[in-house]
Amino acid sequence: MAFEDILYEKKENFAKITINRPQVMNAFRTHTLKEMAEALEQTDLDDEVRALIITGAGERAFCAGGDFSEIKEGFGYAKEMDYWHTKVHMAIRNLSKPVIAAVNGYAIGGGNVLVTLCDLAIAADTAIFGQAGPRVGSFDAGFGAAYLARIVGEKKAREIWFLCRQYTAQEALAMGLINKVVPLTKLSEEAENWCREISKLSPTAIKFLKFAFNADSDQIYGLENLSMSAVRLFWQTEESASMKKSRRKD
Repeated sequence: MAFEDILYEKKENFAKITINRPQVMNAFRTHTLKEMAEALEQTDLDDEVRALIITGAGERAFCAGGDFSEIKEGFGYAKEMDYWHTKVHMAIRNLSKPVIAAVNGYAIGGGNVLVTLCDLAIAADTAIFGQAGPRVGSFDAGFGAAYLARIVGEKKAREIWFLCRQYTAQEALAMGLINKVVPLTKLSEEAENWCREISKLSPTAIKFLKFAFNADSDQIYGLENLSMSAVRLFWQTEESASMKKSRRKD
């Protein structure tokens, strides 16, 4: 099946989704998220696929979050983006096989949340991680905050969001956000090798283990829904609009 914003390919017993918008640092628009949700569903229904890699096109960025061109009337993103954004998050969590983020560059904002949600993450030594919401009049108080705290700890998660700093791949490894750092030229090979290792194991055992790992944090779905509703209200305020306007001038 042909896609416009992503590339989807199968190789051996694994699949790969590549966000293919390098001209905007692989920022996602509504259409991108729709295609990702479709590809994730296709992956889950394919018994031949035992693991999935998510990455970005080019060498500059994994994903820079939401595409600012989708912001409507100076406020927030289109409502359709909210829907598909949550759909992608849920699809990654619910996928019955491991999802590996192969982080080839900047993973900022919603891109950093994608890394957080993936079961495993391998980063190029050139990768950069961080959140930007409070800097641009937005926030992700669902998986982007609550689940991040489970991964890197409360103090570090608050630092990431309250200061909006950026972190190197080695710093991300030290805080537990990712599993391994490799040279950029070895990133694809390493992610594929991890898929091959997974493919040798019991798919049923892996599926139940993933669901078991997820069970304790599944209540964050409720926070995710509240967060999306809250941020949409926030986007209608002058404060949010002024932050977005100021950011676009930078």
